[in-house]
Amino acid sequence: MKISELLKNNSPSVSFEIFPPKAWQSLDETKRTIEKLAKLSPSFISVTCRAGSTTDYTLDAAEFVEKCGIPALAHLTCYSSGRADVDRLCLSLCERGIENVLALRGDLPADGEVAADFAHASDLIGYIRERYDLCIGAACYPDSHPESKSYDEDIGYLAVKESAGADFFTTQMFFDNNLFYAFRYRMLRAGVGVPVIAGIMPVINARQVIRSAELSGTLLPARFRAIADRFGSDPESMWQAGIAYATEQIVDLFANGVNHVHIYTMNRPETAAAIMSNLSRIIGK
Repeated sequence: MKISELLKNNSPSVSFEIFPPKAWQSLDETKRTIEKLAKLSPSFISVTCRAGSTTDYTLDAAEFVEKCGIPALAHLTCYSSGRADVDRLCLSLCERGIENVLALRGDLPADGEVAADFAHASDLIGYIRERYDLCIGAACYPDSHPESKSYDEDIGYLAVKESAGADFFTTQMFFDNNLFYAFRYRMLRAGVGVPVIAGIMPVINARQVIRSAELSGTLLPARFRAIADRFGSDPESMWQAGIAYATEQIVDLFANGVNHVHIYTMNRPETAAAIMSNLSRIIGK
């Protein structure tokens, strides 16, 4: 099922993200993770691609998601993909019954080699839109992309992605809902009207998330830092506090009319299960 159709539902929903194993690892553990997540009845499960390439594991994992009865969203990066790569991937997606792709610029590959066919995610989106009957998602940044000079410039790039054919946006992780609300207002003011899924990262490893946030330019509110400072050295306490913080964020989003939330599970089904349990009556699961 296409995610664009799922997003027409105004009831609260939650989706998950997982990453596939490295090329030399087995897919078995990932399949077990998918099975556990599928039992939580998410609206969809997205499968990332490893830095530098969209491997067959992304396709295999996404296909297994579909076999578990959950719509899959396969990631594709243009930095590592030429036209032939994109055609191979999209044809394989269609053959496997996968209807959704997340088109990203991606990180620079470790060897520094960049495919020359697509300079920006919008180029990749337009190429897929012209050739394949797929639902296309794109990324957005409530704190503004770290390479953008201003909020207005960043929103301008989103407008380009929408014009190229993006059906929806999924945000990078954020920890202050007010930033998301302000971001959504700027989008609407600029006439960017496709649905936006709010991306939530449960803070289980405080140091890891803080380091990642600093690298990506994600703002960390004082309340978040206080929790990380107080509980970050105690893994069990940090896990409980992280679940509570993420749950509170999601409840606030739902209460303010944001119906679709995406949880970056980091392949931890127990984390997703704890949050879904907290939301059971709200989302009817």
